[in-house]
Amino acid sequence: MEFTLQQTVVYNKAALLCSRSEKCTSEIQDKLKLWGLSAEESESVIKKLITEKYLDDERFARAYAKDKFRFNRWGKQKIEYMLRAKRINQETVKLALEEITDEGYSSELLKLIADKEKSIKAKDKFDKRNKLMRFAMGRGFESGKIYAALKELGI
Repeated sequence: MEFTLQQTVVYNKAALLCSRSEKCTSEIQDKLKLWGLSAEESESVIKKLITEKYLDDERFARAYAKDKFRFNRWGKQKIEYMLRAKRINQETVKLALEEITDEGYSSELLKLIADKEKSIKAKDKFDKRNKLMRFAMGRGFESGKIYAALKELGI
């Protein structure tokens, strides 16, 4: 696989970018397009990045899901939506979401709702419950899990 001078320069930039942090194929495709490569030229650069283990969508999806859950306190629905927006295939998204354990997921939701409850001002119990529901749904948690957490907290 012979590269032109432009492809070599762009490959080196992309490899450096991928070595700093996990990137998915679609992010690199966008960068290559921005750097002036055609679709055919980009394809060969991406194949080499995958061969050299700079790019791996499964590794990216697993790291993304783990980090967004742990640090941003996102639920599975929001993580799935964002991974799909990055053009990660459904099987890879499913594998990445399996990394999040059910026990940790439920306890994180309980902690999130309990923390938010302290700062919510509501007219009555139903208003407070609705505000907490909307907050947790905005974070990407499933409504069934939210109902269970609110019930467990006695809200």
